Amino acid sequence: MAAGGLGPAGKPTADDWLSWGRDSDHLEVVYHGFRKPPAGARLDQRTHGQSPNRWAEGHSERHPEIAKEFVQMPVDVIVSPGSAAAAVKRATSTIPIVLSVASDPVGSGLVASLSRPGGNITGLSLQANEVAGKRLEFLRQAVPDLHRIGILANPGYSAAVLEMGQVEAAARSVGLEPIRLAVSSAADIAPAIAAIKTKDVALYGCIDGVVNANQAQINKLALSAGLPTLYSEKEFVESGGLMSYGPKIPALFSRAAELVDKILKGAKPADIPVEQPTQFELVINLKTARSLGLKLPATLLALADDVIE
Repeated sequence: MAAGGLGPAGKPTADDWLSWGRDSDHLEVVYHGFRKPPAGARLDQRTHGQSPNRWAEGHSERHPEIAKEFVQMPVDVIVSPGSAAAAVKRATSTIPIVLSVASDPVGSGLVASLSRPGGNITGLSLQANEVAGKRLEFLRQAVPDLHRIGILANPGYSAAVLEMGQVEAAARSVGLEPIRLAVSSAADIAPAIAAIKTKDVALYGCIDGVVNANQAQINKLALSAGLPTLYSEKEFVESGGLMSYGPKIPALFSRAAELVDKILKGAKPADIPVEQPTQFELVINLKTARSLGLKLPATLLALADDVIE
């Protein structure tokens, strides 16, 4: 999460920002989006004050604590992923909140609608539910003999539950049997993956702080179990997953920086429509494919925006 931060004397200003990501790698993605603010923006942390960092490391129980800390500083704007936004919304109804990566802000109750968010929240929607079917189409091309798909999700995060439902519907439409795998903490991951360790199953990871923070463990266990993995974000493929299809996350944070700039210049979050991503990418890890014994069709590789070897 990013926010208006602390000035040279420890006084809150609109010119600086601090970050609270899902893990240290995610924090770097946040920084990437904010390092090059829009021309004329008030976000240049290189020349203004301090930039203390905060991240929950996949522990959603810390969201209220960190949100309260931001509010008490106070800060001028808070930039939050969808997984933490509910806690921030409960903590303040006055400080503007910009959603950087929210799976379903309307379905999660964060905003009234995309066109008229209302209240103190605006930002970016990941559209995770709407592209689930396309992800499965790519997976079927990679694994044609697939019959079932395990859906890893945190039942305590409403957006992940919504995504799970969309994936279940999409799976049935293409002849796959969906299997729900609930993971509320890191301790739940190994038993969940062990429960679907067969040759005709793949693993789909829903967007959530728990899943994101433990992606290396998930990919390692899945590979050991011979399970192809499918995600919505490129970083999961970079850490050993098989493939992903979804919005370009750095582009979302860059756009979030622009929305923050608008707010710092006087715009009201209620008047700024929640935007949907316009840049999507298909990423494939060829090394993982080889380890799984998969021979990917040339037609699929030709569609990939990035092939990791």
